[in-house]
Amino acid sequence: MRQKRLCFRSALSTLLFLVAGTSAAAAQAISSQPSDPSLAQSVQELKQQVEELRAAVAEIRSEASQYRAESEQLRKEIENMRAAAPAGTPPPNAEQANTTASLNQRLATVEESSQVLQNEMRTQYQTKVESASKYRVRLSGLVLFNIFGNSGSVDSIDVPTYAAPSSNYGATSSFGATLRQSEIGLEVFGPTFHGARTSGQVQFDFGGGFPAGALDGVNTGVVRLRTASARIDWQNTSIIAGQDNLFISPNSPTSFASLLTPSFGYSGNLWAWTPQIRLEHSFPLRSDQNFTIQAGILDNITGDLSYGTHRQPQAGESTASPAYALRTAWNGMLAGKAASFGVSGYFSPQHWGPGWNVNGWSVATDWRLPLAKQFELSGEIYRGKAIGGIGGAIGQSVIFDATPNDPYSGFWPVNAVGGWSQLKFIATPRLEFNGVFGLDNPFSEDVRWFPAPIGPYGIVLAANRSEMANVIFRPRSDLLLSAEYRHLRTSQLLGFNTADQVNVMMGVLF
Repeated sequence: MRQKRLCFRSALSTLLFLVAGTSAAAAQAISSQPSDPSLAQSVQELKQQVEELRAAVAEIRSEASQYRAESEQLRKEIENMRAAAPAGTPPPNAEQANTTASLNQRLATVEESSQVLQNEMRTQYQTKVESASKYRVRLSGLVLFNIFGNSGSVDSIDVPTYAAPSSNYGATSSFGATLRQSEIGLEVFGPTFHGARTSGQVQFDFGGGFPAGALDGVNTGVVRLRTASARIDWQNTSIIAGQDNLFISPNSPTSFASLLTPSFGYSGNLWAWTPQIRLEHSFPLRSDQNFTIQAGILDNITGDLSYGTHRQPQAGESTASPAYALRTAWNGMLAGKAASFGVSGYFSPQHWGPGWNVNGWSVATDWRLPLAKQFELSGEIYRGKAIGGIGGAIGQSVIFDATPNDPYSGFWPVNAVGGWSQLKFIATPRLEFNGVFGLDNPFSEDVRWFPAPIGPYGIVLAANRSEMANVIFRPRSDLLLSAEYRHLRTSQLLGFNTADQVNVMMGVLF
């Protein structure tokens, strides 16, 4: 009976190690900062599971060491018994023979388990990502397949942001599939610097356009830089430099149908991946609460279109001044879940031509509040002027009454108000439902300032409204399945257009 318990315990130990090794590798691959905030809760749960598995592995290794010590002691006892037996000693009886066989079998089982553990440790070591430096590098990413169908014309059939008046071939519906929303990321953990941890990250997708003139080039999306930044983190203070998310707008609706453009961008969700340097400081209030101040300067982008390979200054960069941003926020726990409430401001001086100067600005409020054990409410509201570069006014900072290249053209900045709100229902740790409403509304008096205004799209958009509902199921920590319905209603100066999209997704995280 003792022998059977030992074999069972050894087999169970080996199985736990295999599971722990595989889970640890998967968790290490995806535990870097996700570009999509919808993964944060799943990643946190996965980290907790990994820690439990690592504890189990540590216990197994301790038991293996104990088994080695016991086996060595048993080996010595057998050798001493054989050496002490006088010559001519009669052969052992059946009971002694069984005892010796049991000890030998126990020793063989322990040695086999130890060999398996060593082989698995060598395998895990070989799967680590190596770098040119001695510092640890983590690879992460998402392989995402989207299959979609649209009813009505949209600006981009795979990731629509507004309903358009017409499309190619005069079609009013479309169907397609894409993998260009897949992502690849690298994170490096550097040395300690004056008591601070240093790290860096870079993330890419395949949303940089399509090869010019290539047949079926829509299936070969060009690699695009999303974010790349370096961090220095002390206990309560951080310095971040690089191209990063717009920190004055930290939340986005949960969706895997819209990763190339954050969900509800141009429908009330301010966003930009822009070069910046910022300082963050946290003031602890209680063990589970703090007050945070974030302040920084940003590349002063204004939403101008880019052409060719040579970079020319945008209207904001032409002022020789950066954009400025500030956010203050309360962060804490409510009902055992993360909660936050923030207020932010943004200032962007702009020079659009001789005599065409304007100060762009925005103020915004963002929130993330758990309502009950399974519900969460999040969102953002903003009011601003000339902030098309960060997604406000449907990307329209200013309008003209003629071509912008005409020095005699009239010029007028666009005021806007917008926002979005999401209700999340977490049915189980693996299943969630989300419903979102968003609106971006340029002021009517601004978009109608000229009899025949011209905007960055050729047409002037007067309002953009979106509604969305989706379900996200994660049968495993590295696998997700999702389905989403989205409705768009976009107003022009005369009339409006509507469109609907159904999107089904499957993704594998690594």
